Amino acid sequence: MKTMAPARSKKSAPAPVEATPVEPAVSEASFKRLIEIFKSLADRSRLKILTMLSRQGEMHVSAICEELDQSQPAVSHHLTQLRNAGLVDFRRDGKFNYYRLDSVLVAQLLEEFFPDAKTAQQRVSFGDLELSFKRR
Repeated sequence: MKTMAPARSKKSAPAPVEATPVEPAVSEASFKRLIEIFKSLADRSRLKILTMLSRQGEMHVSAICEELDQSQPAVSHHLTQLRNAGLVDFRRDGKFNYYRLDSVLVAQLLEEFFPDAKTAQQRVSFGDLELSFKRR
C-alpha cells in the first residue's frame, strides 16, 4: 500500500519589491577625492609624516628625513603625494620648505563623515591617534 504525502499548498512567490533609488550621501566628486586621499594614506611613511606634523606642527623637510631615517628624495616624494591629496601644505622661506597639515581639509573630511555631530568640537579616535576640529 502506497502512502501519499500530504498535498502541498501552492504558495505564490512574493511580489517583487520595487527598489527605491537611494541617493548617495557623498557626491561622485567627493568619492573621487576620497579615493585619492585614502591612496595617499595607504603608506606607512606618509602616515608617520602626518602624525609628526599633527604633533609638532610645521616641520622642515630635513627634520622629517631625520625622524623617518629616510633620504630627502624619498621624503620629498611622500610630501608631494600628501600635497597632491590636499593633506599637507607648505610655505617656502628662501631655499627651505616647511610643511604643515592642511587643517581645512581635515575639518572638511570630519564634517563629511560625521555630519550628525551637533557639538562645536568633533573628534574621531583611532586608538592612540585622534583627529579633531572646532567649528568657526
